[in-house]
Amino acid sequence: MTEIDARRDPFPPDRPEPRPPGGPEPGVGWLDERMFDRRIVLVRGRIDAGMANHVAGALLVLGLASADPVQLYLSAPDGELSAAFTIVDAMDAVQAPVEAVVTSEVGGAALAVLAAAERRSALAHARIRLSEPRVGTVSGTADEVTAAAGRYLRELEEMAVRLAGVTGQTRSRVEEDLSVGRVLTATEALEYGLISEIVGSASA
Repeated sequence: MTEIDARRDPFPPDRPEPRPPGGPEPGVGWLDERMFDRRIVLVRGRIDAGMANHVAGALLVLGLASADPVQLYLSAPDGELSAAFTIVDAMDAVQAPVEAVVTSEVGGAALAVLAAAERRSALAHARIRLSEPRVGTVSGTADEVTAAAGRYLRELEEMAVRLAGVTGQTRSRVEEDLSVGRVLTATEALEYGLISEIVGSASA
């Protein structure tokens, strides 16, 4: 057997990374694929349609492969609310329980994803920003703009209802916190009812 030279890049630029059967598409990155093997899906950065389709696809594949829990590692400060609900729909559809772990900051549209998880936790220095998702630029006819605005309001209402349901807070309290952009530390999120555990905390 030939000894492997540890100095060499095992995946040089002209050679694609290996892809597990049914796993993420080529080019999603070494870390994503290794996490996928461990039933972990990364949600990083602004949630848009491309990211949402990738995450939803990964959840559906993992859900078909096994009924074991799937973990979502969330680090998404905002995004498009309609894209976030693409992920939420996949979470609601899979038979495997989906658990969310906030690794840095979550806010805006990503709150819908967090609220849809069966179990929610956060790292000790994570932050959760209760804020309304930003409204993207909508172009088209007056009817199309009106329809998009109505869809956004319905999705925003659903997000507030889900947050109220998982936290035990009143809907009016949740809506007020969303309107002012209240920021919660991991400890405050635990007290608020948004998470049930601080990962790595001595008191957890």
